[in-house]
Amino acid sequence: MKKIILISILLFTTLLFSQENITTEDIEINTLIKGTLFSPEKVNNKTKLVILIAGSGPTNRNGNSISGGVNNSLKFLAEGLSKNGIAVFSFDKRILSQMVNKTLDEKTLSFEDFINDTNDVVSYFKAQKKYSKIIIAGHSEGSLIGMIASKNNVDGFISIAGAGRPINEVLSEQVAKNSPLLKEATDKNLELLKEGKTFENKNPMLSSLFRESIQPYMISWIKYNPRDEIKKLKIPILIINGTKDIQVPETDAQLLHESNSKSKLVIIENMNHIFKEIKIDEDNLKSYSNPKLPVIPELIECISKFTKSI
Repeated sequence: MKKIILISILLFTTLLFSQENITTEDIEINTLIKGTLFSPEKVNNKTKLVILIAGSGPTNRNGNSISGGVNNSLKFLAEGLSKNGIAVFSFDKRILSQMVNKTLDEKTLSFEDFINDTNDVVSYFKAQKKYSKIIIAGHSEGSLIGMIASKNNVDGFISIAGAGRPINEVLSEQVAKNSPLLKEATDKNLELLKEGKTFENKNPMLSSLFRESIQPYMISWIKYNPRDEIKKLKIPILIINGTKDIQVPETDAQLLHESNSKSKLVIIENMNHIFKEIKIDEDNLKSYSNPKLPVIPELIECISKFTKSI
């Protein structure tokens, strides 16, 4: 599989885009979905909108998680795209509003909730008739969410560090890599979930992964295979991954690309899972809690080029 690697020394690439001032506006789509609209200085009938979908867990519009640290990955990406003349909407996942309002019931969550939330965001901006094109860009878990939502009347789809396999295969691989002795028990539990069955977890070392309250959500997630879903898309597709991603390897991006031959694959040298440039491996995890480290410029450049080409 041939890789497409962006070379930052090609200075003419950055000259393709103007560095505009940006404005921000907080918008409430509904009682659960709140976000920020990043707009370039000049918005007209040719302006395009990118909707960013965050990854797994309680992640906010800036890409920061309650459990995963502050890195401002989505915020920096949105600002960079807006400076290149593209409007961006990034929103908090519904569970953040539910946590604030003390209405979160983890047992009732489903993967379809997040798909529906994305559809609601698209419908909101479609109704405004303000943007010439709307593109969904999903990060990590948000890639699969956005992939499915993109079947409903959007103009392009971008996968950033999205898995190319069902979540049970991803989790099995991660456990095998980090805790080999737990792989057999993990695989048995994942098979039960794949069959749509809940169970009593008796292994305390797997209590977080297979807690009773999260099992219904896992069942609703496992049934989606990213390779099957991306085949259904008939719109322009950009698939991005980084060579320093320790959560989703490059091979997953290649699987997605192979599943839809019309997609474009971009592998960015030294980019990690949260879009930061990593030159020394020991700095990779540290970047997850560094709110000042910018996102790698090549990511902004390739998304800008793709969006402007639609």
